[in-house]
Amino acid sequence: MKKEKEIRYINEIQSADEESRKVEGYALVFNSESEDLGFIETIEKDAIDDEVIAKSDVFAWLNHDEKRGCLARSRKGKGSLSLTIDDRGLKYSFEAPHTSLGNELLESLKRGDISASSFAFTVANGGDAWEKRNGRYYRTIKKIDRLYDVSPVYCPAYSETSVACRSFDNIIKIEKDNLIDYWKSLDAEIDSIE
Repeated sequence: MKKEKEIRYINEIQSADEESRKVEGYALVFNSESEDLGFIETIEKDAIDDEVIAKSDVFAWLNHDEKRGCLARSRKGKGSLSLTIDDRGLKYSFEAPHTSLGNELLESLKRGDISASSFAFTVANGGDAWEKRNGRYYRTIKKIDRLYDVSPVYCPAYSETSVACRSFDNIIKIEKDNLIDYWKSLDAEIDSIE
């Protein structure tokens, strides 16, 4: 089964100062509940490790738009994009290139037009768990398989998370199917009493 690439964002990115071209942010934060994505998601601390970084080819795009050019890249843990895991989450940093794209990013950070980061990933087989509490669905990411990009974004890309909801859609379908089966069994039980 092909793993679906998922995209999430967090409101943390910055440029060090007026003179610097260094950009840094957290692509993901551990043990923090997401906003409502149709479900609430949490990423466990052990969900990502240096092994994931070492096998991934990770790009820093602006707004997930690879057609505009690359801001930085970490190919199997090496390159112009630094990815580090600390107690808080996955931190990334790079020097903005001396290109129109790099200049646009720095200007947008200074003006406050960009304040969020986003990342694209796939979940390892069996790497997530679902539960329903108080009428809400909760997903825990236990193991990320690969990273694809970390992106400074103008607007969080909620529409792109629909590709990530397939497993959630499956949970809803199973629940509906179980409810239908339950009602059918009740009907059969009532029919047998009559």
